[in-house]
Amino acid sequence: MITRSLNQIYKPKQFHVVTKHPLPNAIEPNYMSQALGDLWWRQAMFAELTALMRHSIWTLVPPPKHCLPIGCKWVFQVKRNADGTIDHFKARLVAKEFNQRPGLDYKETFSLVVKPATIRSALTIVVTQDWQLRQLDVNNAFLHGLLNEDVYMVQPPGFKDDTHPHYICRMNKAIYVLKQAPRVWYSTLRSAILEFGFMNSRADSSFIYKITSVTCYFLVYVDDLVIIGNDPIFVSSIIDQLSNRFSVKDMGQLHFFLGMKVIPTTTGLFLSQHKYIKDLLTKLNMQGAKEVITPLSTTTMLKLLDGTSSVDSTEYRSIIGALQYLSLTRPDISFAVNKLSQFMHKPMTTHLTAAKRLLRYLKHTIFHGIHIRRDMNPKFITYSDADWAENCDDRKSTSAYIYFLGSNPIS
Repeated sequence: MITRSLNQIYKPKQFHVVTKHPLPNAIEPNYMSQALGDLWWRQAMFAELTALMRHSIWTLVPPPKHCLPIGCKWVFQVKRNADGTIDHFKARLVAKEFNQRPGLDYKETFSLVVKPATIRSALTIVVTQDWQLRQLDVNNAFLHGLLNEDVYMVQPPGFKDDTHPHYICRMNKAIYVLKQAPRVWYSTLRSAILEFGFMNSRADSSFIYKITSVTCYFLVYVDDLVIIGNDPIFVSSIIDQLSNRFSVKDMGQLHFFLGMKVIPTTTGLFLSQHKYIKDLLTKLNMQGAKEVITPLSTTTMLKLLDGTSSVDSTEYRSIIGALQYLSLTRPDISFAVNKLSQFMHKPMTTHLTAAKRLLRYLKHTIFHGIHIRRDMNPKFITYSDADWAENCDDRKSTSAYIYFLGSNPIS
C-alpha cells in the first residue's frame, strides 16, 4: 500500500513556479514541457495522477527479465460546454497501445455501445410517456476495469518515483487507450448493472429492468450513461447504487450526449449536432465554403471508375466516418452518405468533390435536426424502396428503408 503523498512520490520536472497566473489559456499544449509550465494544465496533470493513485492502477516493480514495457504519454484537451465555453482542463495519461502485442498483453478488445436507433427509440418513449430522463458521467471510467493479462508500462513522463526511478508499472487496472480498456470497463459496468436486477438487451449494450409496474432502460456508450424510467424513486435509487460502486456524476436532465444537443420544447425534444458540424467544417478548413441546398448533385452520376485521378483514401474515409456519425440526428443525409460509402476502398476526385458538396449542404443546414414529438397513440410504420439497378458499375439495386414510431423517425 502506498502511504506517501503524491508530491513525495512524483516530482514533476521542467517547469517554473507561477505565482500570479493570468486567465486560462484555451490552447491545448502539444508537448508535456509546455503543460508543466502552465498552472492550469499542471493542476490537471496532478488531478489525473491523483485519480490513478487512488484507484491503485499500478504497482511499481523491478523490471522482470525479458519484459518489454509499453510506453505512455500525456494528452491534453479543453473540455467545453454545449455553448462552447470552457468547462475544465483535462489531462489524460494514455498508453501507447501500438507497443502492445496480441496474445501477450491483450486478447479481446471489442466493446459494445448503444445503437443510434436505440437512442432515438428511447427518447421517443420518454417524450410519449413523460418518463424520467437522467444523464450520468463516470469519472475516470476506464480506471475501474480489472485487467486479466500481465501488462507492464513505463512510469509517467515528467513524473517519476524518486526512490525507484528505474522501476516499471505493473498494471492492475486499465488506463485510456489500452487496447482492452473499453472492453474491461464495459464488463465491470455490466456486472454491476446486472446485480441491480437489469437484463441485457438482445439488440445492443443497453439494459432493461421490468418488474411489476416499474420499467427502466439503461443506455451505455462507453462512459456516457443515460437512464430512463417510469418511476422517479427507482431511477434515483439506481443512481445512488452506481455512485456507491463508481465515481459517478449526476448530470441531471439529459442535455448533451455524444456530441448531440438535446433541447426541450413544448411538444417534445429537439436533437441537434450543430456544434459537431461546425467543428468538422473547421477541421477540414471549410468554414468559408459556398453553401448548397441539396446534399448530392442531381446531374452527376457517381461511378467507381470515372476517369478522374485517385485521392488519399485515408482523408476520404475520415470524412465519410464523420458523416456517418452525423446520421444520428440527420436522416436527410443518409442516402448521400450511403452512396459515398460505396467508394471508400478506391476514392476518386469526383467522390471527394461529392463528399465536400455534402459538407457544404451541412453548412447551409447546420441547425437542422430531429424533432421528437409527443404522440399519444404511436404506431410502428415502415417505408421501403429500391433504386432499381441504378448502380452504374454492376447494375445492382440499393434498397432503402425508414422506420417511424408514431411521427418520429427512429431508424
